[in-house]
Amino acid sequence: MNKGYPLLQTLFLVPFLLLNLVSFAQQNNAQQKDMAAYLLVYFTDPTHSLFMALSTDGYTFTDINKGHPIVAGDTIASQKGIRDPHITRGPDGAFYMVMTDLHLFAKQLGYRETTWERPQEKYDWGNNRGFVLMKSFDLINWTHSNFLFEEAFEGYEEMGCAWAPQTIYDPVEKKMMVYFTMRMGHGLTKLYYAYANDEFTKLVTEPKSLFTYPDSTIQVLDADITQMEDGRYCMMYVAQERPGGIKMAFSDYINRDYKYTPEWVDKEPGACEAPNVWKRIDSDKYVLMYDVFSVQPHNFGFVETTDFVSFTDIGHFNKGKMKTTNFTSPKHGSVIQLTRKEAIKLAEHYNMDLKF
Repeated sequence: MNKGYPLLQTLFLVPFLLLNLVSFAQQNNAQQKDMAAYLLVYFTDPTHSLFMALSTDGYTFTDINKGHPIVAGDTIASQKGIRDPHITRGPDGAFYMVMTDLHLFAKQLGYRETTWERPQEKYDWGNNRGFVLMKSFDLINWTHSNFLFEEAFEGYEEMGCAWAPQTIYDPVEKKMMVYFTMRMGHGLTKLYYAYANDEFTKLVTEPKSLFTYPDSTIQVLDADITQMEDGRYCMMYVAQERPGGIKMAFSDYINRDYKYTPEWVDKEPGACEAPNVWKRIDSDKYVLMYDVFSVQPHNFGFVETTDFVSFTDIGHFNKGKMKTTNFTSPKHGSVIQLTRKEAIKLAEHYNMDLKF
């Protein structure tokens, strides 16, 4: 609890926070009973498109479309390519997907005449302006929207970039919260959040700061928020030191007051990014998955924890416990749990033989 709260406000918040914690535990237990599979969403650099893979044990993943995209980036993104897909389940039972609207190789492929959409000398590397938002109740039929910051908020015409968006439900605001990396002008990338409308077609609140790194000269990016069993929130993120890697911050609140901890979480000698935490079914283990771009070919790395204090290295895809069967070199992915019924329906739609 913040020391600055008046006593009356503090006394009011205590039962509210306890109620939230009980509600979280009940909801989590109810969901866990039904879960039987895992869905991985990812993209690849050559395609800048969306892929999905399924696993029934949380260790071996098989692409549902034989290594081909389920949605081509050039059909949904204003820049003809997507990156950094993230998927989550909302309290309404819908699946929410959000992606960076950016293609690194658009000029080479003839999508535009310039290296970036806007001049690099003015807006720096990448310089995209928004996200692709998608929503589905069955993982097959999706609504989709393109969101550009400058069209929604004044003063964002000069933003440098908006990358790596993720979504989580805020039980206090009762809205889907989108949090992301953003750079204003020639500044450093920092972490922000905003809230989406119910249709998940746009952000309706202006971005606010999510977390401030203690060293103002270091870029931070790629946040991933998990609500832990005790009700607190753990935010994994990338600190671009030398080399860049994964650190944690903790808070009692989903959108503020994250406390810095100095320890590195990943087990990589080189740089990595794109942390994503997911829980093993019928287990107290959480998996932290991250994108190891400092190895060739690039790969995903994995560590496990039960307490968000100590982490055990379980290697890379196909170089340890974690396996892929029909795809290689995924980029910036995320994993959620599915029910048996959901997984079978998705597999059948893509003519995939899924065995439990």
